[in-house]
Amino acid sequence: MPPKSAVQHKPYFFYGHRKPTQHRPTVQGGLFSNRQTINPNRPNPKNSPSSSANFELQKWDPDGNFGLKSQKDPSHEFFSLAQRLSPIGRYIVDSFRKHKSWGPPLVAELNRLRRVTPKLVTEVLKHPNIDPKISSKFFHWAGKQKGYRHDFSCYNAFAYGLNRVNQFRAADQVPELMHMQGKPPSEKQFEILIRMHGDANRGLRVYYVYEKMKKFGVKPRVFLYNRIMDALVKTNHLDLAMSVYDDFKKDGLVEESMTFMILIKGLCRLGRMDEVFELLGRMRENLCKPDVFAYTAMVKILVAERNLDGCSKVWEEMQQDAVEPDVIAYSTYITGLCKINQVDKGYELFKEMKQKNYLIDRAIYGSLIESFVANGEVGLACDLLKDLMDSGYRADLAIYNSLIEGFCNAKLIDRAYKLFQITVQEDLQPDFSTVRPILVSYAESKRMDEICKLLEELQRLSYCIRDDLSKFFIFMVEKDDRIMIALEVFEYLKEKDYCGVPIYNILMEALYMNGEVNKALTLLSELRDSDYEPDSSTYSNAVQCFVEVGDVQEACNCYNRIKEMSLIPSVAAYRSLVKGLCKIGQIDPAMMLIRDCLGNVASGPIEFKYILTIIHVCKMNDAEKVMKVLDEMLEEGYSPDNAVYCAVISGMCKHGTIEEARKLFANMRKRKHLTEADLVVYDEMLIDHMKKKTADLVLSGLKFFGLESKLKAKGSTLLPG
Repeated sequence: MPPKSAVQHKPYFFYGHRKPTQHRPTVQGGLFSNRQTINPNRPNPKNSPSSSANFELQKWDPDGNFGLKSQKDPSHEFFSLAQRLSPIGRYIVDSFRKHKSWGPPLVAELNRLRRVTPKLVTEVLKHPNIDPKISSKFFHWAGKQKGYRHDFSCYNAFAYGLNRVNQFRAADQVPELMHMQGKPPSEKQFEILIRMHGDANRGLRVYYVYEKMKKFGVKPRVFLYNRIMDALVKTNHLDLAMSVYDDFKKDGLVEESMTFMILIKGLCRLGRMDEVFELLGRMRENLCKPDVFAYTAMVKILVAERNLDGCSKVWEEMQQDAVEPDVIAYSTYITGLCKINQVDKGYELFKEMKQKNYLIDRAIYGSLIESFVANGEVGLACDLLKDLMDSGYRADLAIYNSLIEGFCNAKLIDRAYKLFQITVQEDLQPDFSTVRPILVSYAESKRMDEICKLLEELQRLSYCIRDDLSKFFIFMVEKDDRIMIALEVFEYLKEKDYCGVPIYNILMEALYMNGEVNKALTLLSELRDSDYEPDSSTYSNAVQCFVEVGDVQEACNCYNRIKEMSLIPSVAAYRSLVKGLCKIGQIDPAMMLIRDCLGNVASGPIEFKYILTIIHVCKMNDAEKVMKVLDEMLEEGYSPDNAVYCAVISGMCKHGTIEEARKLFANMRKRKHLTEADLVVYDEMLIDHMKKKTADLVLSGLKFFGLESKLKAKGSTLLPG
């Protein structure tokens, strides 16, 4: 018989190593120590090429993907999270992952566990990648095990898990579940729900949980009351927050400074200043007087709400309390005054800061300079710029842009140009906003040579001139009185080769909108004769212009050119061409064009959608039902045009009768949506279109029965060749 020490024990984790698997960790020595997870998809670091080679900084490529996986392993996240679980918790979570749904196979694996503890259930429920349906089933399954009972941590983890997958309504029922299972909820469970809803800005849900607290007889602490009121105020439910504050006082609790400030900020946002000062008085009596941070918060909210009167009252209240405003308070108030065009009062506060020797922020200077320029007081703005530089600051680009615009508005273009040169010297990277006022001033004063010099200088600074010129012309044509000036500038710059197709498009569209259609068509012919190639925007503008002058055939040619480019016309071009086709009686091509527009454009015109609806309803051959569609269209603010009436003609000729179409036109005439002349025109179009449809049907019948060739053989000239 061998000695006792030589007895071979059955392999077991207590006695040493065992073969590791994906689901069973390797245990070295004692009880569950030195656990290691074996991931079969993870490469061995000993065999990886990066481990054997030494890293050399000189050969490192920062743009390369060395050491990074091209495709992320889908199980990598699971195994990284599984390392935080205990072995049994990992076994349960891996069973969930393997079966993917609750059923007998999964229950059979769970039944292999000898004992389930609340700590284990909490651990599993906290895992972020579990299906909420499976986690709910597991929670209820664990509650049915012999000798097991959920503790508070289990319920909390269950509520967190439901909220994590946006099932917050189910999470709100956890207190009822606890009560049913003989575990009355404490304040902590309600605090968790309130915190979750507050973080998600669900104010009404916060109040719902608060009402539920009262039903369970749980009284919140001051901290939780503050959280409830804060969530309600942030979600604009101030009246509910005030009702909660009434309950707060009924419970005999003492307010903290946070309690007062939550309510005061909500009242400031709504401009209820009488209640604000009432709460401030109560705060002084019961606690302490507000500090500078509290007053600054009130000023910031009132400035954001543009409540200047309330802001002034709060500032006076702060002075009465002998609270000295700091730099942040001054900065908040001055910036707000400048935004609401009260720069004079802001400047008085600025001088007050200077007397107190406060360090004035550059943002204050910038706000005052911008406001003075907007009011036309460029001299005061320049004085502030000098004061800014004397204080040791360097003006930023926004300040220079504001001053340049102010000089240009005051017709001091040369000074504006000098400021532009200063921005270049100080390497502030001037942009289009910097040079735009100068270009506009040069254009209005007909100083074309100066425009070219400025453009040449911008080219030397490596700016994209064509993009900036496009922005310049867009800005120029925004006002009708500057369109002709923009055209003169373009004629001059064209000789200097400062032009392009986008500029042609901008001017064509502006001339068309201004009623100068012939000049727009002149630009089109000029563009065609040049070395530039018109694009889809050019032809879209041309479609509108040709329809305006009555040349629908040429408009159709431009539409076909866009289609040959495999591009899509603009919605305005579609609308214009449809109206032009309807005007000359080409109803079928117009309806095809409407379908083409809705098939290609992401968000087509709503009137086109109504037109297709009208054609569809015409299948019922009932004028009253078509009239209901027109009534809905009128209610939406769209008045019927010739395309809508042509849609009625098309639909009734194809699916209905002439009588029903005439009934609808007569109804529209009675409602004064049609004139007598329009009624006559549409009636003639209805008869002509019905004749065309009838002729098409006859011709189709002749072709179907093979009679077309016989009629032609007998000398018939009625059929098309």
